[in-house]
Amino acid sequence: RLAPICVHQFNQDPAKAAKLAELKEASSYQRRTFVQDQGWATLPGEESPDRAVAEECVKLLMLINP
Repeated sequence: RLAPICVHQFNQDPAKAAKLAELKEASSYQRRTFVQDQGWATLPGEESPDRAVAEECVKLLMLINP
């Protein structure tokens, strides 16, 4: 239920189109780390990314057509 926050944060990224393409080119095991490194899975009020949120966020982001 928190993954939509991650998607919202992705949508706020000015370079989201390029980063989405990079995410889709990454191997499946690198995608979660990519999302975490972008800060999208770091929820408001938290200092570090949430791994479970990142995993679910990847699933949602992979459904987006550029």
